[in-house]
Amino acid sequence: MDPALTALLLAAIPAVLGAINLALLPRVAGAPGGGTLVSILIPARDEEANIEACLRAALASRGVAVEVLVMDDGSRDATPDIVRRLAAEDSRLRLLSAPALPPGWTGKVHACARLAEAARGTHLLFIDADVRLSPDTAAALAAHAERRNLALVSGVPRQVIRTVGEALTVPTINLLLLGYLPGGGRSSTSRASLAAACGQMVLCERSAYEAVGGHASIRGTLHDGLTLTRRFREGGHRTEVVDGAPLATCRMYRGFAEAWAGFTKNAREGMATPLGLPVWTVLLAGAHLWPWALLPEAEAVLALLLTFGLRAAITWWAREPWWTVPLHPLTMLVALAIQWTALVRWAVGLPPGWKGRAYPGTKAA
Repeated sequence: MDPALTALLLAAIPAVLGAINLALLPRVAGAPGGGTLVSILIPARDEEANIEACLRAALASRGVAVEVLVMDDGSRDATPDIVRRLAAEDSRLRLLSAPALPPGWTGKVHACARLAEAARGTHLLFIDADVRLSPDTAAALAAHAERRNLALVSGVPRQVIRTVGEALTVPTINLLLLGYLPGGGRSSTSRASLAAACGQMVLCERSAYEAVGGHASIRGTLHDGLTLTRRFREGGHRTEVVDGAPLATCRMYRGFAEAWAGFTKNAREGMATPLGLPVWTVLLAGAHLWPWALLPEAEAVLALLLTFGLRAAITWWAREPWWTVPLHPLTMLVALAIQWTALVRWAVGLPPGWKGRAYPGTKAA
């Protein structure tokens, strides 16, 4: 097949999938029925820069009863002191201390498991400490779960991007979810292989969470949102990704080095596998990078129009900064570099790690 035509076909795949997924992405609103209690559960390790704003936003929730639990996971900064101060002002907030990390567990997953054990809610809303919930989010997620009979609901918060390093990494999340996942994580698809979630914000119906074994069933993972959602679907439960941009904001990383380390940590449980990554390289490089080498072929021009059009549409939907769109080819190049780095690290036996912990047991995941 003609190279330029091949590039155009590779660009058309995410453009078509992206248009469908954007059109059908569920929006959530409303309040759940009486008797619903949402437990907002926050694992925290060295989060003094984030935890107060996160808690004040969570405690401002309306439309449903909430409790807020923080699991201090061996913080070496003022995180627990800040939580104690706020807990003295609001009885709905509790501070817990994580026990020593057992062998075979990753830190966040262990903290989430212990939080779930201590929670009293009918629904468990796991969020990261860098997430800022909107006031109606807890109610809207619980209402959507009840209305659609969903065991798990997740969404990608609006990503706050302030540096070029973040712009070269963070937008990949929504591009891959919307442009390359058939069904976009909606409940109309039930296959575990098509499951999706964002670990920054995941709401679970409690009985279903306990039925699948909760976080204990995925104790060795570093990609908790995706792995937990697959576990729910394997157990016969319905899960769904919804429009998360109106529900919360999150600044994942501050700068390129932190973003590179964070995405590399999770890559082995996503794209960076010996069989999968060559395929992903063809799909991503062929659609988003190769057309540049084929200019001025008409098909290459059309391919670039499709890829930039998709990126612009996703940027508008996700409420990300417009100035990140011209960087799109570099963003795709960095995404592939991260994935190949993670695969090479695994191949030579270098374990992933995060916040002062190494996880040797995950290298063969």
